[in-house]
Amino acid sequence: MNPPNETTPMMPSEAGPLFMPPKFGATAPPPEPVANDDATDGPVAVLLTEPAGGVPPVTTTATELEAVVAAFAAGTGPIAADAERASGFRYGQATYLVQFKRDGAGIALIDADALPDLSSFHDAVGDAEYVFHAASQDLPGMHDLQIRPASVFDTELAARLLGWPKVGLAAVVERELSFTLAKEHSAQDWSVRPLPASWLAYAALDVEVLIELRDALEGYLKDAGKLEWAHQEFDAVRLAPPAEPKVEPWRRTSGTATVRDTRGLAIVRALWDERDAEAQRRDITPGRVLRDAAIVAAARAKPSSLEALLEIPEWRTRGTKRAASRWWPSIEAALQLKENQLPAKRGPHGDGPPQPRMWADKRPEAAARLTAAKEVITELCETHVLPAENLLQPDALRRVCWDYTGGGEAFVREFLAGRRARAWQIDLVAARLASAFENLPSPDDAPQRDL
Repeated sequence: MNPPNETTPMMPSEAGPLFMPPKFGATAPPPEPVANDDATDGPVAVLLTEPAGGVPPVTTTATELEAVVAAFAAGTGPIAADAERASGFRYGQATYLVQFKRDGAGIALIDADALPDLSSFHDAVGDAEYVFHAASQDLPGMHDLQIRPASVFDTELAARLLGWPKVGLAAVVERELSFTLAKEHSAQDWSVRPLPASWLAYAALDVEVLIELRDALEGYLKDAGKLEWAHQEFDAVRLAPPAEPKVEPWRRTSGTATVRDTRGLAIVRALWDERDAEAQRRDITPGRVLRDAAIVAAARAKPSSLEALLEIPEWRTRGTKRAASRWWPSIEAALQLKENQLPAKRGPHGDGPPQPRMWADKRPEAAARLTAAKEVITELCETHVLPAENLLQPDALRRVCWDYTGGGEAFVREFLAGRRARAWQIDLVAARLASAFENLPSPDDAPQRDL
């Protein structure tokens, strides 16, 4: 749902009544069959264009929210949930529209900008299970709205644990339910008002069949002996702490790796900081304030004046050229920094190990453990039909290989638990990894070269 930073916002083509789709309340027309290019036989996928009960109006007032809350409190079973943001358009990851569906309550579309506190909804449905597709994307926004599910079912994670090759919502729905979901509105600016009818239909369809999909996936997980694994994964996502703030986030500016000197890096840092402050002030994604390409070009050229800055091709576009005088003071200040004020050439690496390509020289025994560990993970993934990253996070695997000092299975178990690996993952990998580590030849046993 994150469009490129430098695209033009897609605006509604018609104003119309606030949020009101045409033919509100009408039953959706019969879905259209769509050829499935991936299928060799079996049913033809059917294109869904509207929910079976039509697209509801968007809830925008406290009175309307009370009616939604009452309906969902009286409903039964799990609650299908989704959220729409304005990534690539607005600063941050605020939620602008939330969608819910529950048996007996139908679909609700709630304007989260107008109604930023949904604690009454949370309280009314109690410990009902929420069904998400890629819950890690939507839960932070739900938390901001005061919704903290007591349990979740993540259909994307379920598909991953089943080893399905395509786990996007449209692909999973088509594979299991033979429906096609159009995704042409997945990267829209959901902060615009009014929202067009076609966008609202898209949003409603994201929860239309989610409960049916959840039930089917739960059956597959049970048959595969993976349902308990899934419950542990769902809880890990639900209880995950907020992401740690990035250290020196300016180093993530696209193209910074081509800036070879610390003076140029100082320009990247100065422009990034100024751009971020301006983007936050205007509530617009930073890439729409000043392009990464312009920042990096200035850092590489190190212009000595505003006139020299305007000679750089990336600063000749109309918008960038017009605003150049606004950015020049940041560049000038970076050029005047003393040597001890310049950023380091390499960014901080935190407490983790170095890049694996450096292990052979720095700690060859760790490099040997990593090679052996990858063989173990590959074999287990093939046996259990799992993606490697879902069997064990790559960072945890690298760290245990780097830090292992002996202790066998007990060390590996304790170490992985400290990295928040789930019990099912530890049970699968700990003994195998410990055995692989312990059976490696000692460095003292390696053949010696003749001098």
